[in-house]
Amino acid sequence: MTTPPPIDRAAIQAEFERERGYWRPWAATMLREHPAFVRAYARYAGHPARHGPLSERLVELIYVALDASGSHLFEPGLRTHMARALELGVGPAELFDVLHLVAAQGLDGVTQAAALLAEECGLAPGSDAMSPLRALDPDYAAAAQEFLALSSPGDGLSDAEKCLIRVALAACFTAHHPEALRQHLRGGLAQGLQRAELLQAIQLGAHLAVHGTALGAQVYASLTADETRLPP
Repeated sequence: MTTPPPIDRAAIQAEFERERGYWRPWAATMLREHPAFVRAYARYAGHPARHGPLSERLVELIYVALDASGSHLFEPGLRTHMARALELGVGPAELFDVLHLVAAQGLDGVTQAAALLAEECGLAPGSDAMSPLRALDPDYAAAAQEFLALSSPGDGLSDAEKCLIRVALAACFTAHHPEALRQHLRGGLAQGLQRAELLQAIQLGAHLAVHGTALGAQVYASLTADETRLPP
């Protein structure tokens, strides 16, 4: 019977830090208990940023949007990625453009729900996503349109960059919105965005689910720190 080779945890940690750019207590717990997970997760989560066509700056801005989103609100990740964006030279106007898009995400649900209401009431569907709102409450629709069209406070994001962030927000499992995603994808393709750019924006949201793994690892570590156990 052959003895399996020893696990090089130091090498796994170094690979994780190269791929993800950070190391956290939850990762240390996972490394101790399930090192194969840490290695595989680092490669899986690092792949989109490493291989896609989007700039490192834009990748970090997408991460900022995903962590700040009302469907996630993950402050540790937001701090990590906003700090990295600032290190890369991102300015306040660009960051606040991202936060504007995060606030506007709530309208995706409103427009879809209004479309359903309009359909049930026998109203014509209209020519765009805002049409049902204009038919049901024109004053609200006008206020929403004004909010969506708000100008950047300085040299902010390009229209294409805004589109990619909207795609990432609508595609992410934390607030997956197929109808809004379809609209943003069509808009991006019409602007000349490439399939690989749009795909990368979609892929970047998947591994936010590891924040649940991180929470579980932290709870496990706290329960086992003094060798206490849950009651049977």
